[in-house]
Amino acid sequence: MTLFLDRDGVINRRIIDGYVTHYNQFVFNDGVLPALQILAQHFRRIVVVTNQQGIAKGLMTETDLHQIHTQMINDVAAAGGRIDAVYYCPHLATAHCTCRKPQIGMAIQAQQQFNDIIFANSLMIGDSVSDLLFGRAAGMKTVFITNNQALPQPFDALWADEILPNLASFATQMQNF
Repeated sequence: MTLFLDRDGVINRRIIDGYVTHYNQFVFNDGVLPALQILAQHFRRIVVVTNQQGIAKGLMTETDLHQIHTQMINDVAAAGGRIDAVYYCPHLATAHCTCRKPQIGMAIQAQQQFNDIIFANSLMIGDSVSDLLFGRAAGMKTVFITNNQALPQPFDALWADEILPNLASFATQMQNF
């Protein structure tokens, strides 16, 4: 089974109306590191899929993003967890590309790299409607992370198989999946 995770808002704190452009701005959400340690024992693959239009806006470079992701992966590994790969879309939301969630281009990239990924046996965890639509479009189960906030409106309960406050909650309840 493969676990697909959104980054900002699920793994790290989302910067409202901003972007993580350097690792010193990257702050893991509470409980994420122990959660990833647990999840690494239960999932064959753990991949991150993240829209990063800050690159197209000129706020950071792809090199900056690679440095953020390398340090994130190293910190997760040092805590006993694992992230097997990170896929990102650097394009503006207005670009209408095939890699920006909710399009499934990043899922296809993951499947091309890891040919054992079967979307019907995969799970997408995200904190936005586009994350849920991405998971559904690829045929995955989906979990919506609220970060203890109200559900976005409009919100269709059919988009999510489960609604939880954070990734740590999922890790403690994952026997239900």
